Amino acid sequence: MLTMIKRWRALRKRGVMGINERNGDFVLKYNNRRFYPYVDDKIITKERAIAAGINVPEMYGVIETESDIKHLRKILKDRTEFVIKPAQGAGGDGIIVIGDKFDDYRYKTVSGRLITLDEIEYQISSTLTGLYSLGGRRDRALIEYKVNSDPVFSGISYEGVPDIRVIVLMGYPVMAMLRLPTRQSSGKANLHQGAIGVGVDIATGKTLEGTWLNEIIQRHPDTNNHVSNVTLPNWQGFLELATSCYELSQLGYIGVDMVLDETKGPLVLEINARPGLNIQIANNAGLAARARKVEAHLAALKKAGKPAESISERMAFSQAYFGAAMVESLEG
Repeated sequence: MLTMIKRWRALRKRGVMGINERNGDFVLKYNNRRFYPYVDDKIITKERAIAAGINVPEMYGVIETESDIKHLRKILKDRTEFVIKPAQGAGGDGIIVIGDKFDDYRYKTVSGRLITLDEIEYQISSTLTGLYSLGGRRDRALIEYKVNSDPVFSGISYEGVPDIRVIVLMGYPVMAMLRLPTRQSSGKANLHQGAIGVGVDIATGKTLEGTWLNEIIQRHPDTNNHVSNVTLPNWQGFLELATSCYELSQLGYIGVDMVLDETKGPLVLEINARPGLNIQIANNAGLAARARKVEAHLAALKKAGKPAESISERMAFSQAYFGAAMVESLEG
C-alpha cells in the first residue's frame, strides 16, 4: 500500500494526469456537450473543416440510407483507391481501405484481400444500422480519399499510415505523439491493437523515445530501424492545423489526429473530445503540469485585460514552454 502511495505521489510530482482528473478538470470543464456532434460525427467534422479552410482528405460521397447504396458505383466512378468508414465509428472498426481495383466487380484492400462490390455494399448496410457507431445509433457511411503516407515513414512503419496526435487545451498545443503501425496492429495506428507511440518534441517536431505494449523501445519491431530523432516534415504546418481545430470544434480539450500525405501534406483525420492518456508514456512527461501552465497563462492574460491570443501566438507559447528542453524545469 505504501509503495502505491509513493508511486502515486511521484507521478503527481511529474505532473501526470489520471483519468479522473482528465474527465473532471478538463473534459467536463472545457467541453460543452452540445458541440460534441462537431467531432463525434466525421462527416460534420469534415464539412466544417472544409468551410474553415482546414486541410482534410477529400470527401467523395456520403451514403445516408439503404436506398442511397445504389449510388455507390456512381460515387466510386473509376477510382482505384478510397476509404469507406462509419461517420460515428470508433477504434477503427468498420473501415474498408481499398488500395487497388482488381476487375470490374472486385477491389483489393491494402492488406491484399479481394473484396466484391456486393461485400462492400453489405458492410455499408451494416454501418447504416449502427453496428460500428458509438452507442449503436443509426449511422452514415463516408467515402473519402485514401491517404498515401509520406516516404519519411517508410523505414519506421509497417504497411499502414502513421498518424500524429496533438493534445490541444483552449487552443494551445500541449503534447504530441506519432503513432506507428506494426505487424501486430495489422497496419493500424492504434496503440491498443499494438501500434507504437512515439513522443514528439513540440518545439522541433523531432521524435523522442517510443513505447510499445507499455515498454520503452528504441527500434521498430518489424523494420529494426530507430524511431527516435526523426524530424517530421512541415511540423509548423501540423501544429497550425491542430491549434486551429480549437475554433473549429468549439471544444476546449481535444486530441487532433493528423496524417502526412506524400502529395497533399498535413491533413486532419479526426478530432477526439476524450483523448486517451497514453501520450504521456510516449513523451515521458505529464499532461497535468502543461495544462496547468496554460490555465495560469490564460488567467494572467485575463487579469491584464489582454485579448485572446492568435493561432501563431498560441503556437509560440507552447513551443517556448513545452519543448523537450523545457520538460525538466516544468515537471521536475
